[in-house]
Amino acid sequence: MTDAGIDYREVFQALPGMVALLDPRLVFVDANADFVRISGQPRERLLGRFLFDVFPDSPDNPAGGARNLEASLRRVLATGERDSMALQRYDVQSVERPGEWEERYWSPVNAPVLDGAGHVVLVVHRVEEITELIRARELPEQDRQRVLEAELYTRARELQQVNERLRQAHAREREVALVLQRAMLPHHRPLRQHRAAVRYRPATGALNVCGDWYDITDLTGGDRVGVSVGDVVGHGLEAAGVMGQLRSALAAASRVADGPAQALDVLGRYASFVDGAENATAVTCFIDYDRHTVTYSSAGHPPPALLHVDGTVSWLDQALDPPLDASPDPGPRPEATTAFVPGEALVLYTDGLIERRHQDITTGLDRLAVSLARHQGADPENLADAVLRDMLPRVGVTDDTALVVLQL
Repeated sequence: MTDAGIDYREVFQALPGMVALLDPRLVFVDANADFVRISGQPRERLLGRFLFDVFPDSPDNPAGGARNLEASLRRVLATGERDSMALQRYDVQSVERPGEWEERYWSPVNAPVLDGAGHVVLVVHRVEEITELIRARELPEQDRQRVLEAELYTRARELQQVNERLRQAHAREREVALVLQRAMLPHHRPLRQHRAAVRYRPATGALNVCGDWYDITDLTGGDRVGVSVGDVVGHGLEAAGVMGQLRSALAAASRVADGPAQALDVLGRYASFVDGAENATAVTCFIDYDRHTVTYSSAGHPPPALLHVDGTVSWLDQALDPPLDASPDPGPRPEATTAFVPGEALVLYTDGLIERRHQDITTGLDRLAVSLARHQGADPENLADAVLRDMLPRVGVTDDTALVVLQL
């Protein structure tokens, strides 16, 4: 009991989720009510016992859940740093049927408790069971997607913890914030033989990290590339953290999805686990250079532009849908395909490029079309720079902008 009258033992027991305290020998010191209830082990059978004596590994589990968990706990003891684990299969013995093992999946996080000298005196072992999430997709053709969703859920929790630590750091300097934003965006790199240019322009302000992002991903199955842009509602470190989660999740989904609509389906379900992802927008295009096609899908995002060799511009606006996590029961997202001619350019952008106060969005789209036509024939790097010069004010930029130009 503290002077403030808070009984921290009662607080510990009331914590939501499974939480246990282990000493440096990995012996149970305490376990909260949820840990006791969900594990099926009475507290008296936990306290004072070695973790892996209570929860041994199943002989039929090739994933080695106990081995992986022990390695994580040893890292915490050695480094004094938090360790967030990926999705783990860790089977447990049935309480009702001793000797039988039940297949279970978990999302563990292990964190140190340090004494005044910086030594680890306890390890907080927090674990969330996600077996039902894994079992939610039992149809054979959806096995890959259900595992992906579970892994994305794990990454959501891990990245949310990173985001929380960033918020607690109160990094208010512009330089620190901008470095964070740029670190979360992928570095430009060659895409096979194709040429691309990416740009990020921050808004003017002391803490000008926002939620705009882009990504370019090599896809499997021929000469194929996925390109995406998105926008998280809000500004500051929280929006930047959400941005990083969504960008990484969509890149992972794109590599295994059948098309952009399915990738956005997965991203939408993932967004429901991420605080601050409500009404985020994204558009993704799968470019097939062998077939000369662009297949695309949009979740509430402004349409990509296709700059033709004659200087005309087409808008990829035939597969529009609401933003991420905007519907409590979303259906399959639409997608559309259009053909391209070699030498054309695909341009994706966020709304900071085209939206202005007291100006209709169609005015911004018209201005972008004029700019693209004016610089038709320029290589992606020069075209990207020219578009930013034409579209953005020299001072007083109120929203950040992401821009991707890809040579087709």
